[in-house]
Amino acid sequence: METAKKAKSGKNKKLPGVDIANPVYDVVFKYLLEDNAIAKLIVSSIIGENVVTLKAQPQERTIAKAKAEGENPLTVYRLDFAATIRTETGTYKLVTIEMQKAGLPTDIKRFRRYLGDRYTDETNYTDDNKAMQIYTIYFLGKDLGICDTPVLCVFPEIRDLSNPANIIQSKSEFIESLNHKCWIVQINCLKERRRNELEQLLSVFDQSNLTKDVHILNVNEEDFPEKFRSVIRRLKAAASDRDVKKMMREEDGFLDYMKTWLHNETKRLEKALAEQAIALDEKDKALDEKDKALDEKDKAIAELRKQIADLHKG
Repeated sequence: METAKKAKSGKNKKLPGVDIANPVYDVVFKYLLEDNAIAKLIVSSIIGENVVTLKAQPQERTIAKAKAEGENPLTVYRLDFAATIRTETGTYKLVTIEMQKAGLPTDIKRFRRYLGDRYTDETNYTDDNKAMQIYTIYFLGKDLGICDTPVLCVFPEIRDLSNPANIIQSKSEFIESLNHKCWIVQINCLKERRRNELEQLLSVFDQSNLTKDVHILNVNEEDFPEKFRSVIRRLKAAASDRDVKKMMREEDGFLDYMKTWLHNETKRLEKALAEQAIALDEKDKALDEKDKALDEKDKAIAELRKQIADLHKG
């Protein structure tokens, strides 16, 4: 009995965790996906398809500051890939994969512009001039109000309007060329959600594993299937890379700048709105006084007319 207790206790005992770089930082996210085998593993796991080849397109990082046009001052990190996918029937198809990581999901205008660029980009056509299907993957630091669902998938469906419950399974090049599949990873919803292998993999983003250093997460490598251990090793290497550490500190500086900018901009807008409210209130008071003067004038005219009418009667 004592031996059984010891064995049970040893089985449940947590192994010491390993420190990994926090992949919510753009530089770590980039470092992770620069390893093509890992990028292919992550993309395949999210989309649930067999990615045979994955080629990164020229990368773009957009940092928007306050502009007269009202561009939202948020950071959106973007990666584009060209992927060859082996279908269930054994055939192959080329798709364009657009991956974006953002702190907030509110910059809809920029997301739409990026997506529009993919649809109009002439490189997203095959050699025989067929439009490549577009997949989009979003990593969002804030949830969309759809709670307790770490990964959302949005797929276009073909339905017979005479029987909407009937989903048509046939494929159409026309429809696939004009619609896209979308996956959304809600990083804040990953806490303690390990219902399948994908959620196990994405738990490397789980911010509940933060250490005292916001740049570092501590995870238990044994919690990950063997096929995902390369991700842990890659993030472990990033945690000790001097250049990565330096860039994380620079991102902190940028985010601090943006927080200060947003605070000051909020205060400026609040002051402007308060001044506008005061001006409108004064305008309302002036209009009230004008209305009172007009009422008194109307009363005086009415009284004068009454007096004139009385004189005529006399």
